Amino acid sequence: MRPLSLAERGVVQSTVSLAILLGGARPAIGGTCPLRLEDYAREVVAGGFPALRHLQDRVRKVALDGYLERVVDRDVPEAGQSIRRPDTLRRWLTAYAAATGTTATFETIRDAATGGSANKPAKTTVMTYRDVLERIWILDPVEAWLPTRNHLRTLTAAPRHHLADPALAARLLGVDADGLLQGQAGQPAIPRDGTLLGKLFESLVTLGVRVAAEAVGARVRHLRTTEGRREVDLIVVRDDHRILAIEVKVAQSVGDEDVRHLRWLAEKIGDDLLDAVVVTTGREAYRRADGITVVPAAALGP
Repeated sequence: MRPLSLAERGVVQSTVSLAILLGGARPAIGGTCPLRLEDYAREVVAGGFPALRHLQDRVRKVALDGYLERVVDRDVPEAGQSIRRPDTLRRWLTAYAAATGTTATFETIRDAATGGSANKPAKTTVMTYRDVLERIWILDPVEAWLPTRNHLRTLTAAPRHHLADPALAARLLGVDADGLLQGQAGQPAIPRDGTLLGKLFESLVTLGVRVAAEAVGARVRHLRTTEGRREVDLIVVRDDHRILAIEVKVAQSVGDEDVRHLRWLAEKIGDDLLDAVVVTTGREAYRRADGITVVPAAALGP
């Protein structure tokens, strides 16, 4: 069971249904959302753990820190993996948090975790970290979409990195809502496009899309070409292999530049694209003249 999505938190009433978008009828889109960028930053750090959401900020930070300590000190060993150096695992988790929303290689994450030290954990150790943390639902990566029905032949198979809740990433990086808004990047540095807030906002949206998609038996993937020229943040795949494509933008408004990858994908796969969506921090839900849906993150529900 995943943490609460934005829709499940009851922050606002959602007006756009992911299930209906997956139906392919391209419905009329409308509604408004009162949330602003600072509200989304607070939701990122508040997290979706029901027992922690309404705690005071300081108490919630302590609780999240305690949860992460338990993961390293108890949950991983109880999952059958002995950890000789818990501090190394903690640093690796922090580096993974910094890689949220990227397809950074595990070598890059390992190097960021060890700060250039010659005494790096072996690749097999890193893969063990990844495997056990996925088994206990701390890491929740989005796998790559590798379609078989069309001519997209140059897609990467690398996963897009996410923790189970973006609040965990924020705590590992030691950044609060104000820090996200002020552009404090957190350490260690991982190459990424855009800000840390943008990537953690994407992770928050990804959580909600996954919850809604699983409710209707769909799978969530991402798309990235091998040279990195084309990316779509989320690909929701029905059993008949037709898809809903979603871009996540921390901006409040959407221009033609923001939808260029969605337009490219529509040209490539035609009728296999059920609908295309841009999720934003803006106020209005609407359908653009080119048919692409724009929806505030909190307005997107199941």
